[in-house]
Amino acid sequence: MSKIYRTIIAVADRFVPGPIRPLWNHPAGPKTIFFWAPAFKWSLVIAGLGDITRPVETISTSQTLSLAVTGMIWSRYSLVIVPKNYSLFAVNIVVVFINCYQLARLYSYQKAV
Repeated sequence: MSKIYRTIIAVADRFVPGPIRPLWNHPAGPKTIFFWAPAFKWSLVIAGLGDITRPVETISTSQTLSLAVTGMIWSRYSLVIVPKNYSLFAVNIVVVFINCYQLARLYSYQKAV
């Protein structure tokens, strides 16, 4: 599998324009998992945004809390690893904010009931 990957990257290298080369060759650039993991994690953000319109009584407190906490942990981790992964930081901060908003909705709902 890695031979196929290296071949694809070698072919793609020829088509990368000069101004984009620093990003392309960056230690956390598109050639690495450091780029693709945060890119796919944005699907959690999309799902979280979709949950904002859900009725509060259908939201899982434990799931929302665990997403908020893991978002905090991964946000911190993304700034202490080498190379620093700002895209991982950004996606996790958004996950934290969305889930903290959901927790606030849950708290308000439970307080009113």
